[in-house]
Amino acid sequence: MSTREPLSLYQSIYHIVRGIPAGRVMTYGQIGALVGCSARTVGFAMASLGGRSDVPWQRVINRQGRVSPRRDGEGNLLQQDLLQAEGVCFDQEGRADLNRYRWEPDATTAGPG
Repeated sequence: MSTREPLSLYQSIYHIVRGIPAGRVMTYGQIGALVGCSARTVGFAMASLGGRSDVPWQRVINRQGRVSPRRDGEGNLLQQDLLQAEGVCFDQEGRADLNRYRWEPDATTAGPG
């Protein structure tokens, strides 16, 4: 886990997520590796976003290419719908092809926010 304060860490996570283009995704672990934290911490950052956030949270999925379940049981359906509207396709098992849709940011996009 990073020694940075959570607010600063979360802002770094949000900076990266804001850089993911429509129709592309990143995994929790991929983002965590860029900012020096665990995939779980990235998940906590995404879960803490308010409803009016400008962070495209829907573009962060798990390492299997799936939308992770939400506590409310509905958010995962919304997330998949939003991604499909951006052109991300899911197979019958609910997986997006990470070889096709994974975003690999450059150093500018992944830099500190």
